[in-house]
Amino acid sequence: MSADKHLQSWQERFELAEAMQPLLGKLYRNQGVEVVVYGRPLLSASTIEIIKAHRLVRRHVGDKLRLRESFPFLEALSKLDVKHCKVDIGKLAVKYWRNHQDIDEIEAYMAHELKEVIHHTGDTAPRDVVLYGFGRIGRLLARLLIERSGKSNRLRLRAIVLRGGRKGDLEKRASLLRRDSVHGPFNGSVEVDTDNNALIANGTYIQVIYADGPSEVDYTKYGIERALVVDNTGIWKDEAGLGQHLACPGVEKALLTAPAKGDIKNIVFGVNEDDILPNDLIVSAASCTTNAITPVLKAIHDEFGIENGHVETIHSYTNDQNLIDNYHSADRRGRSAPLNMVITETGAAKAVAKALPALKGRLTGNAIRVPTPNVSLAILSLNLNREVSKDSVNDYIRHVSLHSGLQNQIDYTESTEIVSSDLVGSRYAGVFDSQATIAEDKRVTLYVWYDNEFGYSCQVVGVMQKMLGLQYPSLPLGDD
Repeated sequence: MSADKHLQSWQERFELAEAMQPLLGKLYRNQGVEVVVYGRPLLSASTIEIIKAHRLVRRHVGDKLRLRESFPFLEALSKLDVKHCKVDIGKLAVKYWRNHQDIDEIEAYMAHELKEVIHHTGDTAPRDVVLYGFGRIGRLLARLLIERSGKSNRLRLRAIVLRGGRKGDLEKRASLLRRDSVHGPFNGSVEVDTDNNALIANGTYIQVIYADGPSEVDYTKYGIERALVVDNTGIWKDEAGLGQHLACPGVEKALLTAPAKGDIKNIVFGVNEDDILPNDLIVSAASCTTNAITPVLKAIHDEFGIENGHVETIHSYTNDQNLIDNYHSADRRGRSAPLNMVITETGAAKAVAKALPALKGRLTGNAIRVPTPNVSLAILSLNLNREVSKDSVNDYIRHVSLHSGLQNQIDYTESTEIVSSDLVGSRYAGVFDSQATIAEDKRVTLYVWYDNEFGYSCQVVGVMQKMLGLQYPSLPLGDD
């Protein structure tokens, strides 16, 4: 191909990606339809991100998916009366072009494949969400909720509850939402309404409430009703502590973004969210590590059977550690986080059993905190019930990542060059590193990367939707 043809091909892809953007935006804002390409979200994606999502299809199916091949499916989707679902136009396009050549049949094909959600009428009433705390997870949850703003959005961020309230606090909170040293700038605008103690982000009005404890807040004063309070402070982890939220006027349910104590259900979205019942008022979204490893462990156990194993987490440092050596109540965590690898404990291996009871008592675990600010790595050393090979394990997980109920939790990479910083912003619970897999007889060692901030926050949003009965169906169903 000549240099001019390369440039012409790029120009064509770029223009098609630009043409996709308004259709993608309207589908979500007006109909609540989120469009993906082999799991890669296109909502608010740049032209380059749309092109890259199409290039990655070759990794999954061995062939290119050109934008000119997928664009007619997006156009056909925009003409259908579909609402509140996730549609993978990549899988639909690949399946179609394998069996058809006539572009005129695409609209009929799409109507058939999406018949489950055409003219679907359901409870579309929006539900109020309150973020109690505004740290690393709280701010990322805010970003995820705000990017979904629009008249079809059913998860409405209504308020943020903070301690403090000193002069200049509101402006500083807005600045932390606008700028993030790890995740980059906020995709949009953030305004400060000082007179009313509020932030306005991409048109979303967010009341900022200052309180020293849950009992001080009456949410109904701000027009908030039947709210889900997402507690990301980590201060309260049992039913008595989290129950304080339920006593507040305007609150219906509470969700903890940390492992819970006692009988509170620990949920890993994609694995055991069906355990959430309508009358469950307090739920935990478990930990980032538990969310990363449980989907892979479930997949492996379902296919090969896990006799026992050990989980070692190479975890980025967190705000719980010290910047420089200083007193800390926990062993070793008082030593400087940016300068040391620190051996510490993790309850993730035991916590897996709460989401996956079949593995109760079969796993041990430990953690090493390392001097990176985000993205962690779990190493799963497992003894299985039957002999496996590297290829058999990798092929199976690759299939699971594309065509199973865990496709939104497990990502799969074949790259021999990937490192932790490449996975900042990953929306998956975990990314399976196939090139690092070791298998011999009945023993395997598996490596799972995870963005312990953003990927976990995406999992939390899934639990929020389930608690409020606002889950989206993902289409197409089954293999492509």
